Order: sequence, then C-alpha cells, then structure tokens
Amino acid sequence: MKSRLNITIEDNLLEHIKLYASQKKTSVSKLIEQYFKTLTTPSSSKKEENLIEFLDKLPKPKRSTEHYSKESYYEENAKKYGF
Repeated sequence: MKSRLNITIEDNLLEHIKLYASQKKTSVSKLIEQYFKTLTTPSSSKKEENLIEFLDKLPKPKRSTEHYSKESYYEENAKKYGF
C-alpha cells in the first residue's frame, strides 16, 4: 500500500529534479522513495571509512623515515635497478 506525501521545495530545484528523473526514465516520486529507503535501511556492509581512517590503518613502513631524503631514494633505486 502506498500513501500520499506533500512536500514543499524550491521551484528551480524541482525543475532540476524533474529533468534528472526524466533523464533516468523514472518519476520524482520514485526517486524520493528510493532515497528514503537508502536513508532508513541499515547498510549490510561495514561503515564507510574516510581516507584518513583508512591511511591510519595501513601498516607503517619498516624503515626509519627520520633520515630519508630524495637523494637516498634515488641512490637506493640506482643500486636496486642499476641506473
């Protein structure tokens, strides 16, 4: 069973939404219904992490970065790859 819902929205935004719905071959009502479903349905996957949280979880480098420089990087790669 479906129920009717009245919403108030700015005219120019409504025009953009109607255009978007038309391009997606759907209705504004269906877009709103899908949006509310995503808001109210608990995600089965784990919470999305932001980039900082992800980087913090990465393993730390084994070498000490205190005395590491661009020159030492090139010297190390020259030995390794022979250039």
